[in-house]
Amino acid sequence: MVIDLRRCDGCKKCTEACQTEHDLPKTFEWIKVFQLQDKSGETYYMPRPCMHCENAPCLRVCPVAATFRTDEGVILVDQERCIGCRMCMAACPYGARYFNFGDPPAAPNPFQKPTPEFPVPQIKGTVGKCMLCVHNTDHGELPACVKACGMQALWIGDLTADVATNGSDTVRLSSLIKDNDAFRYKEELGTSPRVYYIAGHGQDLDN
Repeated sequence: MVIDLRRCDGCKKCTEACQTEHDLPKTFEWIKVFQLQDKSGETYYMPRPCMHCENAPCLRVCPVAATFRTDEGVILVDQERCIGCRMCMAACPYGARYFNFGDPPAAPNPFQKPTPEFPVPQIKGTVGKCMLCVHNTDHGELPACVKACGMQALWIGDLTADVATNGSDTVRLSSLIKDNDAFRYKEELGTSPRVYYIAGHGQDLDN
């Protein structure tokens, strides 16, 4: 994923769309939008999903292998295996995981069984997080957050195919990252996050 901070206006439509897509309580913000200030005192917004790190700390500490990586590099949680120890939450430097202390909102389909690819409804006593809407991307559809962003600030990409789209435009992923000086949040920790951010450096948004 690539997030263009120049475009984000802090509307939180991405958060709301994610909550609706996964029947989450309002306190669960799998993609959380932070309001921050730059060095000049100007306000900007920073959406934070799960980083789906290549060197994911959560993956290493899970004692029952409930957290796992797919062949596409997405980090998922098997809530049927999760024992609720919350070691993954302690290990995540991004605060991207949430513990289901109570019963989640009822799913629209009472016979629906949660899977790692579509964890709806959440299971009490387990941990949940952003899973990049693999139930959509596996079928060529956009994640809920990307689809909901009216500013086209969120991009979903494929490293192998070197392509990225925000639902409106389609570009080379490598060029999007390189040409816009994209960086990775807390990269110095060695987690190799798979989410890139584009900061404002005076580039022309129309190019």
